[in-house]
Amino acid sequence: MTDDERRSELIAALRAADAVRFGEFELSHGGTSDYYVDKYLFETDPHALTLVSEAFAARLADTDAKLAGVALGAVPLVAVTAAEMGRPYVIARKQTKEYGTGNRIEGRLDEGEEVVVLEDIATTGQSAVDAVEALRDAGATVNRVLVVVDREEGAAELLADHDVELESLLTATELLAERDAE
Repeated sequence: MTDDERRSELIAALRAADAVRFGEFELSHGGTSDYYVDKYLFETDPHALTLVSEAFAARLADTDAKLAGVALGAVPLVAVTAAEMGRPYVIARKQTKEYGTGNRIEGRLDEGEEVVVLEDIATTGQSAVDAVEALRDAGATVNRVLVVVDREEGAAELLADHDVELESLLTATELLAERDAE
């Protein structure tokens, strides 16, 4: 399957899961938008989740890096992708756990290990940067973040400032072009 075919199929699956909504929405960083991608709707839809994991696996075929998911939203994505690829993964928490082991990174991570961060939606990129920094603090080498949807609102630039490449399965432009073509 080509990237264009995979992209079209993924857009159709996000729509079928009712994960792309139009109206006025407040975003987590405080801004507003006339569209919203509801990650919980596509992450809990088996077909959409399968397409995401297959697309992520195809994009990651060029590396043996460990996978990391940003808690909470990217945990289903990293879990199914890791299972699809037969690869271990870690979870990067937003903050250090204040009970139990007190970990910020959950799972096994070796010093110097290469890690690719998986994320659901990138808007400003701050949550991805926070995960990258936490992983780097734990000894990982991180230079790539892979997201389902890049809203194209500064995430690529912010990550580039931290020497990290942002790669997306879909961009907002692609997602909204499908709407405009209807």
